[in-house]
Amino acid sequence: MTTWGEAAFDAYLPADTVLGQADIGVVVADRLGHLLFLNEYGTRLFRIPGDASGLAGSSLQSAGLFAGDDLRKMEDVAGQVLRGRSWEGTFEAARGDGSRALMRALAVPLRRPGGDIDGMVILAREASNRDGQLQQDRIALLERVGERLAGSLEIGTTLKHVAEMLVPQFADHCFIDLFQGGQLIRRVMRHARNWVPPPGTWAEVGQQIHYPKGHFCQQAMARLDTIVVTDLDIDPYPAPSAESMAAAHAAGLTSVVAAPLHARGELLGVMSLALSRLTDREERNYGAADRDLIGAIAGRVAVAIDNSMLFETERQTALAFQKSLLPQVIPDLDGLEVACRYVPAKPLEMQGQGIQTQVGGDWYDIIPLAAGRVGIVIGDVEGRGARAAAIMGQLRAALRAFAQDEKSPADIMRKLDDWCRSLAPADEAGVPLAGDPPTASCIYMIYDAWSRELTFANAGHDAPLMISGGQSRQLEFQYKGVLLGVRGKGIRGLPTYKEQTILVPPGAILVFYTDGLTDRRTRADGSGHYTEAEAVEMLQQAVRAAAASGDADAVATAAEFAVPGDIDDDMAIMVVKSSPSGLASIWRSFPAEPIMVSEARRLAAQTFGSWGMDAEQIDLACLLVSEVVTNAVLHASITPSPGGELYFDLDPVITTAPAGPLRSPERVPARPRGRAAAVKAAARSARTATMPVQDAAVPGWDDPDPMAPLDPMAPLDPMGPGTPAVGRAGRREFALRLRRGANSVWVEVFDPDLRLPRIRTAAETDEGGRGLYLVEQLATRWGSRPTPEGKAVWFEMPRSGYRP
Repeated sequence: MTTWGEAAFDAYLPADTVLGQADIGVVVADRLGHLLFLNEYGTRLFRIPGDASGLAGSSLQSAGLFAGDDLRKMEDVAGQVLRGRSWEGTFEAARGDGSRALMRALAVPLRRPGGDIDGMVILAREASNRDGQLQQDRIALLERVGERLAGSLEIGTTLKHVAEMLVPQFADHCFIDLFQGGQLIRRVMRHARNWVPPPGTWAEVGQQIHYPKGHFCQQAMARLDTIVVTDLDIDPYPAPSAESMAAAHAAGLTSVVAAPLHARGELLGVMSLALSRLTDREERNYGAADRDLIGAIAGRVAVAIDNSMLFETERQTALAFQKSLLPQVIPDLDGLEVACRYVPAKPLEMQGQGIQTQVGGDWYDIIPLAAGRVGIVIGDVEGRGARAAAIMGQLRAALRAFAQDEKSPADIMRKLDDWCRSLAPADEAGVPLAGDPPTASCIYMIYDAWSRELTFANAGHDAPLMISGGQSRQLEFQYKGVLLGVRGKGIRGLPTYKEQTILVPPGAILVFYTDGLTDRRTRADGSGHYTEAEAVEMLQQAVRAAAASGDADAVATAAEFAVPGDIDDDMAIMVVKSSPSGLASIWRSFPAEPIMVSEARRLAAQTFGSWGMDAEQIDLACLLVSEVVTNAVLHASITPSPGGELYFDLDPVITTAPAGPLRSPERVPARPRGRAAAVKAAARSARTATMPVQDAAVPGWDDPDPMAPLDPMAPLDPMGPGTPAVGRAGRREFALRLRRGANSVWVEVFDPDLRLPRIRTAAETDEGGRGLYLVEQLATRWGSRPTPEGKAVWFEMPRSGYRP
């Protein structure tokens, strides 16, 4: 047996022979990263064309030893080695033939005889050349991690899947910390055997964490490289706190590895794993091979997290966009209590439709109309995603515009149907493309809280539930109607939209909902889905029980959670409760004669006084009553002219107590300009209007005494739903209707003229033309609408004066 010295001398080979025959690439570079030497095997490994000696002096990157994507890693390797440390890991090389390959490398310092570091030596070989059962198991683990990461775009689910895959198979402890608003926040913490660290030691999920300088997580983020601490007993590290270090000792941590989560040029956070004595493992320390595996897993996790963040941003944007298109505040309504819910579908992994699984085209709306009436609408645009939400917003805006014009529900459905059919896909030049226009279901209702009449038209939407007297049932639609836009699909001969009117009982509750509430809800035991009939039955039971409280918001909450299981479509819920008590209202018909202007003012003054209205508001309201009544007196005797527009240019007629035969009404000269002058004139006009009037024989007067005691629940004329009839039996009449709400009063004047008034600008020398301007300035709101027998002009006034 020879000694070591003898064997070494006998086997001595020149350095050139060793470097030329060894099956490993040897790369030598100076401190600046310039290539000094590349052996023969390295030339073949990196597939350098031609004579490799010509590369001497060029940079490692230009020589193709490091791919451009790994340039940052090359800088980190050089920085670490030139400080006297070795580096072992994997990098990507750009070969001379244009291909890329993963290289397993060991980099060590190149020292002079005096000990100074003059460069570095890199020993490299292809990483794929390694084999063995352990390597196969780790590749399989990496593939499973990739599969789990690809199964979800929700960041919480993504992080949970990562921790479940790594603990306890590959680690006893898993931590994932992500940056949020410049702060590092712990997002995941998982331990083997359900071990829980003592309170106040390790940062909890959702808490901010600070890693001190020199901590392996801090180094991983600073270097953008995976850091392995093979043995914590040999290589101690600074802990965030003394309590944290004590918990680490209590758990028996033996080895840790930290990898930065870096994607698309941005540092997202850090992932760290640890081995401890919580489990019975043969190997309690991480090594170089583990470093590569964790680095590869961290790379995939970083991309998955980045995709999840992008997805979450898009989801929140789409959701905010959808919610911005819904009513932000439900207005206070007389005779109605309203509660609404909008619930987006949760991100379901099996759908694989990304953002389109989050939001849709469900919407609801409450629209204040003339004289306290309310428009109620709920609808659902077919499809999901931002396009459905955008179409929903356009539909809602169009419907509100049609509703403000006081169109009937059936007319509005027809207009919306035409509008949907006009949205067929087209190119930039407007040329129609292949594809169908959007379709939507919708119900539009007009509710009059004083008469309790509900008039509606339906476009293929599910019937709402009505809860009254402890019973719940679906409203029966005489005319269900077809979906909006379905005629644009080439279907002919479909019925048109028709209206239906019902009376809503006092205290009744209406529950409107979209099909996301009842369609395809997963059974509690996971065996398929509930049928729609089962879902509706559960909904009826839930809202019927909640209706006992009499609270619309409680009913809405009960409806939201009535059917168990995740929803795969967004849903909208709207609950409307009618007032259990009646609202004060009175109306009278008058002959269309000038003297009746003062009678109408006197009726209004007495009514407003009995309703507790402020005296100043009574004066202003009576002035406006004079304006609209005078117009009605003039035009009630004119033959209706369809399609015309009325110039509201009459001044109020001021009558005094007649001593004998009725005199011609006196016309007031042009009003003073300015709001203050207008208010003073209004007060003077109202005082004159409410002076006692002597009884006068009025031919044809056969209505009840207008000064008789007021009946706040006086019934409406049966000739029109919610609208007094005027001009019957050959007489020309106008009608005055007064309504009281919680904070406002409404005045409506009906006459048989079909022409609607509009504001016009009066010249300085005109005696008229300022009446409607005064109504617009002094009233909260005003408007006009057609009726079956003519038109109605209305305005709203607050019951108390404005307060500074």
